[in-house]
Amino acid sequence: IVIYDLPNRDCAAAASNGEFTIADNGVANYEAYIDAISAIITQYPTVRVVAVVEPDSLANLVTNLSVAACSAAQSAYLECTTYVLATLTQCNIWLYLDAGHAGWLGWPANIGPAATLFTQVYKSATPNRVRGLATNVANYNALQAATPDPITAGDNNYDELLYINALAPTLASNGFPAQFITDMGRSGVQDIRVAWGDWCNVKGAGFGLRPTSTGLPTSYLDAIVWVKPGGECDGTSNSSAPRYDPHCALSDAYQPSPQAGTWFEAYFEMLTTNAVPAF
Repeated sequence: IVIYDLPNRDCAAAASNGEFTIADNGVANYEAYIDAISAIITQYPTVRVVAVVEPDSLANLVTNLSVAACSAAQSAYLECTTYVLATLTQCNIWLYLDAGHAGWLGWPANIGPAATLFTQVYKSATPNRVRGLATNVANYNALQAATPDPITAGDNNYDELLYINALAPTLASNGFPAQFITDMGRSGVQDIRVAWGDWCNVKGAGFGLRPTSTGLPTSYLDAIVWVKPGGECDGTSNSSAPRYDPHCALSDAYQPSPQAGTWFEAYFEMLTTNAVPAF
């Protein structure tokens, strides 16, 4: 499952704003949301649950505190994430905090602060059921790139494996023995983005490596997973629509596109056609 409903969600973007706001009882509403999830998990103790916790949230606190909306949301994000860790403690759940991706936090200036923040959150509620971190959620990076994509120039951690192998030892030395899962749901085709920060409905993408927990290239990696549903739109290309984000009208974004979270049939068909390995 994906836990994704923070108040003032996605503070540095426009397409995926959530239902709760901090100003309108957002923290309490979020805690009620987590309580409802907790009750269901408790109801089914023999069902193993793996939860990805709040994509993009902690990464925004590493790099985007200069954005007023992120600075304003910082304390609520941390409070709410700690509540998740303190509440979802059932023996049948494992939590993976979202850790952005190599092109976001893999840069030399970001990876140290990221490790510090992830460790801080991990230790904010103990004992807990945090198994580790999730990377590349809803993104397009390779697990192991044959050659660096030109857009990655300047970042030695140019794929997710390099990012994981760089981040994990720092976390461990800080007291967070993290394992990882990595989303390969849209990573089948590489060298298709104009810039590494382009995230919205990227044209030419394909379904990537199939989910598996065997034959993995590092002991830090628990599994390859598909987190982002392939046919779920990232955001609308209609500049007059609510929640429009300019990233969704860039030259490497598939257009026209519907609202974020709605089914995008043409994009799903493209991912299927371009899948590597092929179906």
